Amino acid sequence: MAIATVTAAGEYPAPFDVEYPEGPRNRLTVAIRFLLILPVAVVLTLLTGGGGASGGEVAAAGGVVIAPTVLMLLFRRKYPRWWFDWNREVYRFGNRVCAYALLLRDEYPSTDEEQAVHTEIDYPDAQQLNRWLPLVKWFLAIPHYIVLAFLGVVVVVVTVVAWFAILITGRYPRGLFDFVVGVARWALRVSAYSILMVTDRYPPFSTQ
Repeated sequence: MAIATVTAAGEYPAPFDVEYPEGPRNRLTVAIRFLLILPVAVVLTLLTGGGGASGGEVAAAGGVVIAPTVLMLLFRRKYPRWWFDWNREVYRFGNRVCAYALLLRDEYPSTDEEQAVHTEIDYPDAQQLNRWLPLVKWFLAIPHYIVLAFLGVVVVVVTVVAWFAILITGRYPRGLFDFVVGVARWALRVSAYSILMVTDRYPPFSTQ
């Protein structure tokens, strides 16, 4: 089920979800995923300048317009729509690659189609954003970075467990799947706040 473009009242303005694969998984592509991911990973690396871009990462992506956006918000209180669209599509593509790498889906990541990985980032009203916060959001988000670094290690362990589970049973254990998606959701909220700067709402410490 696709996520609506506009978030519901009270929902954080960066919803993320991955559809759980109901049918049997493709054991062959899962077994050699580390090889199959290479071509699209190269494309993503070239696109982002090597920084990467996904809800599961908290480092700034080389291909995302960050510093110019900070300056525009600071001095003009504007967020050019085409900059926002570019940033959002880079994150969408990065999340599809991430979902494939983490064994959440078997469809090869598309460079432009949404597929079963739903990333929505609300376009902000720049006039409603605090013009000074972009200067310190990276600092305010440090507690999230620390927690997400720990959770990232856990995600790697969970992915290894899921790899064996899929090869043996043909399914990704639902509890583990929801955990990995939740961590990616959390990371996207932090990126929306501290990197994309589309909201001044401090992200919750939650995977829900």
